[in-house]
Amino acid sequence: MTEKETLREWIDAADRVVFFGGAAVSTESGIPDFRSVDGLYHTKYDWPPEQILSHTFFMSRPEEFFRFYRDKMLYPDAKPNAAHRALARLEEAGKLTAVITQNIDGLHQAAGSRNVLELHGSVHRNHCMRCGRGYSMQDILDSEGVPHCACGGIIKPDVVLYEEALDDACMSRAVHQLQRADVVIVGGTSLAVWPAAGLLQYYRGHKLALINLSPTEMDYRADLIIREPIGSALAEWDT
Repeated sequence: MTEKETLREWIDAADRVVFFGGAAVSTESGIPDFRSVDGLYHTKYDWPPEQILSHTFFMSRPEEFFRFYRDKMLYPDAKPNAAHRALARLEEAGKLTAVITQNIDGLHQAAGSRNVLELHGSVHRNHCMRCGRGYSMQDILDSEGVPHCACGGIIKPDVVLYEEALDDACMSRAVHQLQRADVVIVGGTSLAVWPAAGLLQYYRGHKLALINLSPTEMDYRADLIIREPIGSALAEWDT
């Protein structure tokens, strides 16, 4: 039996499948990942991306932050790919109970997934730091320099920057889903970003499938490893 046939058997027999995904889920939609050779962290700016995407940098150099943010973090034309669509179909079929994602692009929701836990926030939500008014991604794209609210406050993307804590409520919901899961599918992530990667410790079952082209720090924990792009690994559910 092949690895994909085993995964199919697991899903067929399961009532509660949880998907935990990272940047490579969206690379087939044209959104570069962070740590591959051609990824975001290998581009050239005056500061390393880790520094630009920090709370300290945002507060001290907002003009440079938004120059990088518009250039490298916003992909308004990106569309859901086979992986996003397959997961939405599994949810629709009553198999998938949650998508836990480290991505901020909103493509899971665009594909039709409803229970999406965005650990690192979303580029589609932005808020005024003074009055709390909400703004869309298009509002940020249409602005120049540092975007400001009508009240004069700076508009901040609702994405988790370095030095910022993950949302407690979102983390609690993710833990709850993982603790109750029959099957956990991990896809398109190096599992190198903490504390998000640490969530897998809450899954106590023995059907952890890891889909990733390269080895991860959690390979030893996996019960099944599939070395394929996430879209092709889940292609049979993209119907």
